[in-house]
Amino acid sequence: MDYRKTASEILQFIGGKENLISAAHCATRLRLVIADNTKTKKSELENVDGVKGVFEAAGQLQIIIGTGTVNKVYDEFIALSGAEAASKDDVKQAAASKAPWYKRGIKTLGDIFVPIIPAIVATGLLNGLLGGLSRVFPAMADSNLYTLLNIFSNTALTFLPILIAISAARIFKGNIFLGAVIGMIMIHPDLVNAWSVASGAETTTLWSWFGLWDISNVGYQGHVIPVIIAVFIMSKLENWLHKKVPETFDLFVTPLVSVLVTGFLTMTIIGPIFAQVESWVLTGAQWLISIPFGIGAFLMGGVYAPTVVAGVHHMYNAIEMMMLADNGMNTWMPIATAANVAQGAAALAVALKTKNKKIKSMALPASLSAFMGITEPAIFGVNVRFMRPFVAGMIGGACGAAVASLMNVYATANGVTGIFGFLITIDSFVGYLLTFIVAAVVAFVISWFMGIKEETPASATSAPAETSGNTAASAIETKANEICAPLSGTAIALKDVPDPTFAEGVLGQGIAIEPKEGKVVAPANAKVTTLFDTHHAIGLMLDNGVELLIHIGINTVELNGECYTAHVSEGDKVTRGQTLITFDKEQIAAKGYPTITPIIVTNTDDFAAVNMTASGTVNALDPILTIERA
Repeated sequence: MDYRKTASEILQFIGGKENLISAAHCATRLRLVIADNTKTKKSELENVDGVKGVFEAAGQLQIIIGTGTVNKVYDEFIALSGAEAASKDDVKQAAASKAPWYKRGIKTLGDIFVPIIPAIVATGLLNGLLGGLSRVFPAMADSNLYTLLNIFSNTALTFLPILIAISAARIFKGNIFLGAVIGMIMIHPDLVNAWSVASGAETTTLWSWFGLWDISNVGYQGHVIPVIIAVFIMSKLENWLHKKVPETFDLFVTPLVSVLVTGFLTMTIIGPIFAQVESWVLTGAQWLISIPFGIGAFLMGGVYAPTVVAGVHHMYNAIEMMMLADNGMNTWMPIATAANVAQGAAALAVALKTKNKKIKSMALPASLSAFMGITEPAIFGVNVRFMRPFVAGMIGGACGAAVASLMNVYATANGVTGIFGFLITIDSFVGYLLTFIVAAVVAFVISWFMGIKEETPASATSAPAETSGNTAASAIETKANEICAPLSGTAIALKDVPDPTFAEGVLGQGIAIEPKEGKVVAPANAKVTTLFDTHHAIGLMLDNGVELLIHIGINTVELNGECYTAHVSEGDKVTRGQTLITFDKEQIAAKGYPTITPIIVTNTDDFAAVNMTASGTVNALDPILTIERA
């Protein structure tokens, strides 16, 4: 291939360098962010030498070229366009900037709150456990141990404005320590604690705007939105000052002015106004859930899963944080649990009823994942694909959420749903159990009777290869032409992978595995031909002439190497069974990425056929594919 010619034609057909915002590449494709997509000539791009497919996803124009080649085309593309080489994270941010304003806002909220969730979960679990233990052992509440643990259990919520301020400053590209100072100002001990004011504590005037508007000396314990707005303004002011203040004085002037101006505006304008706005939002959410007969919760439980599909469910983090900060009772979490469990139960019905082994092998682990609180595999891999199970899950979620509302179920933290949610709903254990059961049973029954439209049986290319002739000779031939599994898990047909690049065989034929553990080993003696810097994908040249791509997860290039550890280097010779990459599959799933691992024969065209020979559970080094030589 003439890499420069390919890059030149790609640049031409995307509308030239003036239409290019950002460019990066992953294991198999160019990832471009285009200013005006109408200027892109997709059909011409698909006909460029070396281009195997073109599609748009996540705000990016993704041009499939293939492992081992894409990086060479990318280098030429960068040289021709004059663009700076960008990381995958840079491209992701550039793509996100093109999204509608409300989606950008929701994503920002998610980016701020997600890093804080472990702290809320830790203290929330402890708070729930202490509450349960003190009811079983009343005398415990008078012990020194209880006093000590109680301090631990409410620390995160007591200092929540500081946690939010630090996280927000990181997202808004401000100094996180200046952000922390703004958070500290808002809960300074010289201010009257907001929770004490709610109990009747007296306040005095902190500031008066010409006698027309008096600001009380009340802290912002229990508030979320005012902190985010304050740190946003601080970060913008700080960055502006960095550009305007001479470098000699920057160290002194910028922090001083940033804190002084932001602090004054926060305590006299931003705080009072947005505290009221937050109060309206929180009152509205609580009113919705408390509509008589569980009607409001029923509606929210029904629409929760569609908001996950739309990618706007991160907005619920803000509501949950407000509830926890307000009174420590998160009544939104049971709605999320009902929706998640219902989608898992709908997928479980598919798994138990279908006769298609490939659908069954995908639906069963996906349903179990949803019961644990991770719904993306069930929603995207099974339910949305067949739609009727998705609708069944929506109905089950609505019914379960209504039960949660009627029984006043609440959690003491957020970020945990499903089975593990029992740990943070101890105070309303029975109600949470009924929520779980109703959501699961209703969704399962409806999904079972609505059924799915069964797919046609796997084609001959997915069936085990037949052997003929002399048995010994066949055994030798099969061994020489077989490809073994690089990891343990559940075998899945390539066409069932939730990514069109792999599912349509654009990069070659193969198989996929839903991993049981986070380890990839060499399936045979081989040479490492490609190891991407994110370590989410590796290319091998097996001794039998097969070029193999192992791509751990879908769209996991966006993790930028997080969750992955490589144990080999590009160019290494490896032996069968040698560990190549280890990864944290639970963390990958928790971040919303499918862990399904495609295993692709990238030089498929060199063979007469590539046949899938495995189904169901496979162990590392079990045969999974055979090749028929031309």
